[in-house]
Amino acid sequence: MSTNYRNTFIAVAPDCPAAAAEIPPTTAKPTVAALQFALISARPYELTSDDVLFEVHATRAGIADADRDSERERFFAKDQACLRASPLGKRYGWGVHQNQNERVALIGLGTPEYDALSRRDDLVHKAAMRSSRA
Repeated sequence: MSTNYRNTFIAVAPDCPAAAAEIPPTTAKPTVAALQFALISARPYELTSDDVLFEVHATRAGIADADRDSERERFFAKDQACLRASPLGKRYGWGVHQNQNERVALIGLGTPEYDALSRRDDLVHKAAMRSSRA
């Protein structure tokens, strides 16, 4: 099952505490947010959501390069949460734009680009998932 969207803008969660986009902190053991941020920000519109989610999983699980193809198949044999569940949109103020080729880029809350994408009627609009049920 793919997590990719086409022509979609994922806005930050309604309960996101960030007033503007924040870079996730770096720690001794990189967090999911830090790994996702590093991958997407270094390669805007190059990777799909599937690419990002699997690469983060493979990095954190220590999967060898030689095993990645078979592991990717196994990883996506089960349903995976899409980037709407990412801490980037839930906590750190990053929207995600997925273009017509399903490639992703981060768009910072409070930027003119974020405002423009949030108003485009040619995109599907979704919000990152709330952190709380309230």
